[in-house]
Amino acid sequence: MAPKRKTRDANDSAAVTVTVTVTRVTRSSTRADATVTPPAEKPEPPQRKKAKTKTTTSAAEGETQSPPSPAEKKPETLDGSKTIIIEHCKQCNAFKTRAIQVKDGLEKGVLGVNVLVNPEKPRRGCFEIREKGGGIFVSLLDMKRPFKPMKDLDMEKVISDIVEKLT
Repeated sequence: MAPKRKTRDANDSAAVTVTVTVTRVTRSSTRADATVTPPAEKPEPPQRKKAKTKTTTSAAEGETQSPPSPAEKKPETLDGSKTIIIEHCKQCNAFKTRAIQVKDGLEKGVLGVNVLVNPEKPRRGCFEIREKGGGIFVSLLDMKRPFKPMKDLDMEKVISDIVEKLT
């Protein structure tokens, strides 16, 4: 039972008794309330709008042309320079450090070479160095941890072999 409080009014000389009722809220009482109320419906997430492809219209011909697909796009090269692609897995930092080492070595060793690191989504457990539209220099695929074949490579020798083949 709640305690009784006595208050005095300025105009009234007699004491007035006021009863205040306080309900105690506990964790178990809040759980009981939650089970009684039905769960609220979740609002549906907003639908994503589909990306519209831009079409250009030729004024002379009146035909629509769609933009070239990413597979048809060619990386811009400087004056017919060669493009080297280094594909490395993102599973471990060892792949990344070797890829950067090869990239720096090729850019220093061959003038006008264009080196791309992971232009597309890389394969898992893969370390591959290849020429764009050409041959493969190093290809290590489906490696499992601890990536022994890649770690056994002498990167300086690999870089010098690639530089010799490109020049």
